[in-house]
Amino acid sequence: MEMTLQEQNERKAQSYKLILWFAMVSMVMMFAGLTSAYVVSSSRADWLKDFQMPSAFFMSTAVIILSSITFLLARKAIKQNNQPLTTKWLLATLVLSIAFVVLQFVGFNQIVAMGYFFTGSESTITTSFLYIVAILHLAHLFGGLIALSIIIYNHFKQKYNATQTLGIELGEMFWYFLGILWILLFLFFFFY
Repeated sequence: MEMTLQEQNERKAQSYKLILWFAMVSMVMMFAGLTSAYVVSSSRADWLKDFQMPSAFFMSTAVIILSSITFLLARKAIKQNNQPLTTKWLLATLVLSIAFVVLQFVGFNQIVAMGYFFTGSESTITTSFLYIVAILHLAHLFGGLIALSIIIYNHFKQKYNATQTLGIELGEMFWYFLGILWILLFLFFFFY
């Protein structure tokens, strides 16, 4: 029995989503290991007890939440075949994601301005952990930015419409993951 084109597309979509789930689970495991090491290291004598999160990290958290909303609105717009509105929301997501990256680096500068360093003889284990986790999250975010750029490029090439949204759905799924991951990491570092 031969599969219809729709069945082939559905199977392809399921395969891509499964691969993305495996990638996200592996990322969660990596960050779980790092946060576990952070907890274990917090008993060290040189651990900073009075470290304050920089204000830029609070702003970047709001920005990544907002970017997830704009990505959702882009998917809703393409499902309605509204190409101009999809363009608007995808570009808004791109601008917000760049703002998130800029705010992360502003946050690093604020940490240094407080007298805490990430590497070298003046660094502490606390700030080094924060730096490693934030940089790894940014590395994954750059992957998300590349995916978002490809989605925007494909959108301009008219590859998405109300019946063909797989690329946008996969990008949105990964973007939500990045947003949730940052929020959890932020809350972990804020409260622990």
